[in-house]
Amino acid sequence: MTTPHGTSDGNDFTLVLAAPVIGSVAPNQGSVEGGNTVTLTGTGFTGATSVSFGAVAAAFIAVSATQATAVAPAAPAGTVNVTITTPGGTSAGIPYTYVAAPVLGSVTPAQGPLAGGNTVNLSGTGFTGATSVHFGVNAASSFTVASPTQLTASVPTGGPGPVAVTVTTPGGTSTQPVSYYYLAAPVLDAVSAGSGQVAGGNSVTLTGTNLLQATAVRFGATAATTFTIVSATEIRAVVPPGAIGTVPVTVTTPGGTSNSVTYLYLGVPVITGLAPGQGPSAGGTTVTITGIGLTYATAVLFAAVPAGFTVVSDTQLTAVVPPGVAGAVTVRVVTPGGTSIGLPYTRIGPPGI
Repeated sequence: MTTPHGTSDGNDFTLVLAAPVIGSVAPNQGSVEGGNTVTLTGTGFTGATSVSFGAVAAAFIAVSATQATAVAPAAPAGTVNVTITTPGGTSAGIPYTYVAAPVLGSVTPAQGPLAGGNTVNLSGTGFTGATSVHFGVNAASSFTVASPTQLTASVPTGGPGPVAVTVTTPGGTSTQPVSYYYLAAPVLDAVSAGSGQVAGGNSVTLTGTNLLQATAVRFGATAATTFTIVSATEIRAVVPPGAIGTVPVTVTTPGGTSNSVTYLYLGVPVITGLAPGQGPSAGGTTVTITGIGLTYATAVLFAAVPAGFTVVSDTQLTAVVPPGVAGAVTVRVVTPGGTSIGLPYTRIGPPGI
């Protein structure tokens, strides 16, 4: 103290600083490998001398009296207390959790269309807190964590071909080689034979591209119960029963459903007239056969003998009678829809002397 009479002797004075207080740590979790930047907020950070994650000191910067940033050191999975030390003392700890990187074991189904939009199931470990799911470089449009070992994701567009699937959490990004395969939709070019009986049961060949892994072949709304994938360009299928008329034929794979090609269900032909109904045993007579369902005729039979024929319309055809022994024979018309009931034709032998 100083007065007009002089200055007194001095006495010691000690300033006691309050210990720092941490209010929050953000983020409050990270990878076991460390290296991420964590922000500490609170009070009394001036003159900070250390920041520790558990017993491990971290590199840090005291930004202000109320904020500091630190780089989390590596540590085993689990929770530790973060503390800051100043000349005023060491703060109480705030929890920080070390999380192991997720492990992806499988994706089911592991393939789908280029357009995406389908849902897949991912199995593995460490999915809690997942922040993203990627298919190659594209992020899933949405995902749901069902448990630490299960999540579902909506596949984004991509492909064609395989891409790596990864899951990212605060613990890092999975590194296991798990693939998802984008498939182009199948394309149909033709079905052969293109017609058959309404009862089905006949075998047809479908040709096109991207036919591998076909899961269904449909004739209209009816699925073929039996089909065989021959190659990426060919499928053989047994036609299911149907109704008279045309139906679209499609092939479905995990890549989608193909364009359609047409298949015709035919009823059994019916013949109602045969003119003339007789002729010489030497054959050569042209007869006119009338009825319905004659358009797709594949044969005209006199007994078991095929005759040359010409289809005039769905209700008429002409045939040249083959030679044969005198007497009556049954005439039938054959189409992919079946064989008609026969009508009689009589061969007449030459007159005798």
